[in-house]
Amino acid sequence: MSNPSLLRDGRLPGVQELSFGGDYNPEQWPEEVWAEDLELMRRAGVNLVSIGIFSWGLLEPRPGEFDFGWLDRVIEGLHDAGIRVDLGTPTVVPPQWFWQDNPHTLPVTRDGVRLSPGSRGIACPSSPEYAQASVRITTELAKRYGHHPAVALWHVHNEYGAPVSECYCEVSAQAFRGWLQTRYGTLEALNASWGTAFWGQTYREWSQVGVPAQSATSTNPAQRLDFARFSSDELLGCFTRERDVLHELAPGIPVTTNFMATNCPSMDLWKWAAEVDVVANDHYLWAADPDAQVGLALDADLTRSLAGGQPWMLMEHSSSAVNWQPRNLAKRPGELARNSLSHLARGADAILFFQWRASRRGAEKFHSAMLPHAGAESRVFGEVSDLGASLKALRDVLGSTVRAEVAILWDWESHWAQGLDWMPSADLDPRRQVREYYERLWRDKVTVDFAHPSADLSGYRVVLAPSSYLLSEESAANLESFVEGGGHLVVGPFSGVIGPDDAVHEGGWNGVLRDLLQVSVEEVLPLREHGTLTLTDGVEASVWAEDLRPREAETVLEYLDGPAAGQAAVTRRTLGPGTATYVSTVLGYPALAAVLDPVLEIAGVAVERGLPWDLERVSRHAADGTEFVFAINHGAAPVDLPLEGTDVMTGAVLGGSVKIPAGEVRVVRR
Repeated sequence: MSNPSLLRDGRLPGVQELSFGGDYNPEQWPEEVWAEDLELMRRAGVNLVSIGIFSWGLLEPRPGEFDFGWLDRVIEGLHDAGIRVDLGTPTVVPPQWFWQDNPHTLPVTRDGVRLSPGSRGIACPSSPEYAQASVRITTELAKRYGHHPAVALWHVHNEYGAPVSECYCEVSAQAFRGWLQTRYGTLEALNASWGTAFWGQTYREWSQVGVPAQSATSTNPAQRLDFARFSSDELLGCFTRERDVLHELAPGIPVTTNFMATNCPSMDLWKWAAEVDVVANDHYLWAADPDAQVGLALDADLTRSLAGGQPWMLMEHSSSAVNWQPRNLAKRPGELARNSLSHLARGADAILFFQWRASRRGAEKFHSAMLPHAGAESRVFGEVSDLGASLKALRDVLGSTVRAEVAILWDWESHWAQGLDWMPSADLDPRRQVREYYERLWRDKVTVDFAHPSADLSGYRVVLAPSSYLLSEESAANLESFVEGGGHLVVGPFSGVIGPDDAVHEGGWNGVLRDLLQVSVEEVLPLREHGTLTLTDGVEASVWAEDLRPREAETVLEYLDGPAAGQAAVTRRTLGPGTATYVSTVLGYPALAAVLDPVLEIAGVAVERGLPWDLERVSRHAADGTEFVFAINHGAAPVDLPLEGTDVMTGAVLGGSVKIPAGEVRVVRR
């Protein structure tokens, strides 16, 4: 387990200010450049850099032979410059000698192709040779630098699960069998859980159980769901193995790895978050999204929730364009600050970038950086330096927290299950459902947490379950307790359908939620591609309808057309002081107002529609009662925000309002 004394305190040892910096890869440059780097880092206000992440081949040029001289010089130079170090274990990139000696450790894809070296993050997670080599280099690093005063944090591996999260080789198959034996105990229990009587798949010997590689048609979905769980656990085992070495040899220094909360769906980060000392996350805008600031906020709120509401680290984001999307859009003037301060507003105490100096060679040479190809006189470097100054002015925000009255349920296992073969509709996307509900609240200036269905929900007024396809009986009971306690629940379509073993619950399509919602789903009615529906009050819907049979629930909205015309579309059941609303179709964020507004009003959650929709407003709260209000104007026109307090950046006392120019940010202390 992670070290309880280091977990979630929101601060790194010896760091008493907001952290600012990024990945630093001096090994890509001649040493005469390093002095210039340090001078420009000081100029920009950098105080924390991540180093060594991709340097295994330089640190261990041959098996068991180590060369730390260059890294010694880098760390000493940073220390002399007053810059703290996030020291990486370089296990995301095994050296070429490792692949030459152990070609069988290269992962095998689901369709049977063994990958080649030359990329990153591609060792079979179950490989004993990889485990041994990883522990060796991590041990040497911990012995050498575990007590160095510059080291504030350990950074294990890099972006686990990207680009490869599963391996289908024979070593993985053996590990999978061991994982299954621990989970089920007996073959009889495995056969029952997987439903192997279907299509004659019953197993009589453990040796017959394999990985769910590509088959002639749809592979057993319960087997694939378990393999997804196993794969996440195997990667987590790689992390904890190195973490435990670091805890033993470098006590007092927290250990983390960089998550990708919404961009790496193969890892159950609720499990992972319990194993890191500090939650860290990487986020990159998706250029194809015209409202990418909403996706950024969602990712930040999810990361804060993984951190248990405590401050977290933005380990990577970009100063401008990335290099790996079909169309890599440069950030416009001011966007770098807006993106960075949105993460800060939503709980980050560290704002870091990939990377410090733009690479001249390699696959990421067109990826932006703090110090771009255009150099220190460029607009981007000027904005980076301005951000560094802003973060110094905002140092009192350090350690403050974000409060939310609304939670959205998020469950990686449910997403995995709903993404398997042969579902009723390819258009019912659980993540898209979550985004629509989240965007409705983002536009209404309602701050949101995320929670697992089994979590303690008692601190929230409203809980939204846009897509809970997989729901255990225990989680369903948890939701019922929430409603009985006076909470207000909204459930989206195709929810409560299967349990953890991928079996459909007895009693209908929503069997495990039927009693709570007091409505039965007789049949699901997916629409043709691009199909739309109209509900009462002119509410527009799409993708999906259901044949509902309300019991003790009242009908809120009906279908006016489509396969369920004249029947209930949205229902609400009152249970003591709480309510449970069921939405049996897909509503975009504009239409969701018709459903969510009454629920939020009953719950006493304020909605703000008197301000421009693209003004982002969120607060952080310090232990002494101070509130920091972040107002981020993503629009093209200035906004006057009614607000009293003091402008943190300028010290000006506000006379009841603050003007936020187009594209700019204001932070007000009150």
